[in-house]
Amino acid sequence: MPLRMQGPSWNRYKDYLEAISSLSGLFSDSSTPYLHYRNMENIFCHAFDDARNLARNDMAYDAVLRSGDNTLGIGLKTFIAPTDKKMEKIAEFNKLSHKLNKLPAEELITQLARHRNARIRLANSVYGITEGIYHCVARREKQLLLFQEKYHPIDTSNIRVMDHKPGVSIAFKDHQYRCEYRYNFSKSTLFKNFLIPPHADKMEVAILPQPYEILNGLQNIIREHPGIWTAPEPYKSVILPLYSTSKKKEDGSKLVPAHSGLNQWNAAGRPRHPGEVYIPVPKRIHHCYPHFFPPRDQAFKLKTPTGEILDAKLCQDGSKAIMTNPNKALADWLLRGILHLREKEILKYERLLILGIDSVKIRKLRSDLFDIDVAKTDSYEAFLTECPNLRH
Repeated sequence: MPLRMQGPSWNRYKDYLEAISSLSGLFSDSSTPYLHYRNMENIFCHAFDDARNLARNDMAYDAVLRSGDNTLGIGLKTFIAPTDKKMEKIAEFNKLSHKLNKLPAEELITQLARHRNARIRLANSVYGITEGIYHCVARREKQLLLFQEKYHPIDTSNIRVMDHKPGVSIAFKDHQYRCEYRYNFSKSTLFKNFLIPPHADKMEVAILPQPYEILNGLQNIIREHPGIWTAPEPYKSVILPLYSTSKKKEDGSKLVPAHSGLNQWNAAGRPRHPGEVYIPVPKRIHHCYPHFFPPRDQAFKLKTPTGEILDAKLCQDGSKAIMTNPNKALADWLLRGILHLREKEILKYERLLILGIDSVKIRKLRSDLFDIDVAKTDSYEAFLTECPNLRH
């Protein structure tokens, strides 16, 4: 299911790219078009009506595009490319760098490949992705080159070190897919080599010499029609941690409790089903948004990224837990389907760290309907800084 580089959506996408690139003079004096990666991501998802923007989720893909029974995961890249080869960032491993950077060369590239593949597998599971591609916009003097290539995992059995500068970088190649990678030690970042094919779709770009005149024209339209520029109120959302907010390891790092939360099935006392789990709702969330969730024991619907509907409610003292009915439905979706844990396998924080997630985002669509998605590492802490009426 490659992205069709033709048709109304594709033409609309190219029109948007041409328009934004023509305004490059607002940001640069260069004759090479300026295109910020966030602009490209938003333009792509606006042009393709069925596309969903994942860029802020910090997942393996930047967008998903559904077509019938197929779902295409898309990595979106834009970069300046004076030649037909360019190394571009595809993943960061900041939270794992203290371990990765100490490994011998061969073990390091194997672990990098495994962690990268685990994140691709995570995104495939969360969004039901059946195929992946990279869609790239390379920029040269007065020109854009559009192309796509397969989004391959890294074949861990067929990688070889090409160049190793200890403490600086290590380059390796996947011989099965003929992809080259480079890991930068100081930035804990993995790069991939992108090759611009001869058949790339070439667009000539005319950069406007006086782009500020365009802004003046837009300002007049805004003054004449102020109502049409009012953005709709965004849905309220909250971030919930998948780990304990009250307990930490001896070294101060995060932990997933072994007998509660997503490991509730492992609690002492009565016999428990291996699917008995809950997502914790810290007191701070109730302080921030006291009326976000329905009252305790009042049922609501929880929609997953693939459209599955779970029956859920707040449970336990202080409404501190989200559980589903049946309870195993939450475990089937999160533990089995996304984290790929076996029954009675304890979830440890290290697994979340490798995948680059440690929270979930819940968005309120109606009073009885919410949707849920995974959220990147440290999202809960970042969310707390934005919470109104936060009581410490």
